[in-house]
Amino acid sequence: MGESGQSPSAGSPHGSPPTLSTLTLLLLLCGHAHSQCKILRCNAEYVSSTLSLRGGGASGGGGRGGGVGSGGLCRALRSYALCTRRTARTCRGDLAFHSAVHGIEDLMIQHNCSRQGPTAPPPPRGPALPGAGPGLPAPDPCDYEGRFSRLHGRPPGFLHCASFGDPHVRSFHHHFHTCRVQGAWPLLDNDFLFVQATSSPVALGANATAIRKLTIIFKNMQECIDQKVYQAEVDNLPAAFEDGSINGGDRPGGSSLSIHTANPGNHVEIQAAYIGTTIIIRQTAGQLSFSIKVAEDVATAFSAEQDLQLCVGGCPPSQRLSRSERNRRGAITIDTARRLCKEGLPVEDAYFHSCVFDVLISGDPNFTVAAQAALEDARAFLPDLEKLHLFPSDAGVPLSSATLLAPLLSGLLVLWLCIQ
Repeated sequence: MGESGQSPSAGSPHGSPPTLSTLTLLLLLCGHAHSQCKILRCNAEYVSSTLSLRGGGASGGGGRGGGVGSGGLCRALRSYALCTRRTARTCRGDLAFHSAVHGIEDLMIQHNCSRQGPTAPPPPRGPALPGAGPGLPAPDPCDYEGRFSRLHGRPPGFLHCASFGDPHVRSFHHHFHTCRVQGAWPLLDNDFLFVQATSSPVALGANATAIRKLTIIFKNMQECIDQKVYQAEVDNLPAAFEDGSINGGDRPGGSSLSIHTANPGNHVEIQAAYIGTTIIIRQTAGQLSFSIKVAEDVATAFSAEQDLQLCVGGCPPSQRLSRSERNRRGAITIDTARRLCKEGLPVEDAYFHSCVFDVLISGDPNFTVAAQAALEDARAFLPDLEKLHLFPSDAGVPLSSATLLAPLLSGLLVLWLCIQ
């Protein structure tokens, strides 16, 4: 099976256009607050400062742009940045805080604002959040999609990643790799989720491996959930977290994390509404598969030290099976493997070629089920079905690539409206 998707540079955490992260800025107005985290106060003061600039006319502070006086906006952004620094210690792990920090940085670059300079005067105290006045209930802090849609007037953006079979990894950026990874490797490692897959060889002396164990940690989320750990192994897919619970605990938003069993022992689904995430874990042919739909802001909430994530960058080059390794003689003939896979996967895309490889090496027709299920998860989870089928390229040039233009333009439009 060949590799599909974007060039490696596009799949890196730093490969997307810098302005794409400004999509997160509108989340500032709706994040929930820890009893000590003051991000809501910072948000409200920034909104108040920028509303006073409506119609332009402010000057000073440097910058370019129109609509809002750039100097006034730069002063407001410097004040906003100062406020976030003062509350940083008590806001670790807060999605609204993380969104604020990145949004401020992007807007300061966009408007050519210097980091040093005058700040905005403290605004008069007013309502903590727009839209939370009399007659309008505050957004549910543990309903990510509801909060986002209420503020943006549209659904949030989502990303999809999956690992199944040998394992084959489909990354957020539409890379598709067959990996030899052995031992424990992180699929995700961000401020809200940690997912680790442990793989071992499918047979003694084989380069091909399969996932035998999955560990998922849902990190403590203030008023929404206690930290929860889910661990699955081959022949042991529990219908509860490690502590025996089936939800996020006794906090007010505990029900925003829940486990559902579609097929006991073979199919578990975990819903994490507080971070806009759905995870599916399956067991087929003596191996586990993982599939996730996750909000963009959650998937990208990680530091430089957390850059090794198979869902973000795909398999490291040293861990990818070469074409010669993928085409070697297997337990059955390649014609038989192709025929078995073709029954459920009529399109000869990356899923089909993954299926052929797995069936060829293992000789087990049940591996066709893993590839078919992964394709159906992608069909349900991908926001753009044009990216459903990825095709291998002999020249190493992607035949299907992720398109970031539409969400980027949408984000810029929302930001322009925000500062008018």
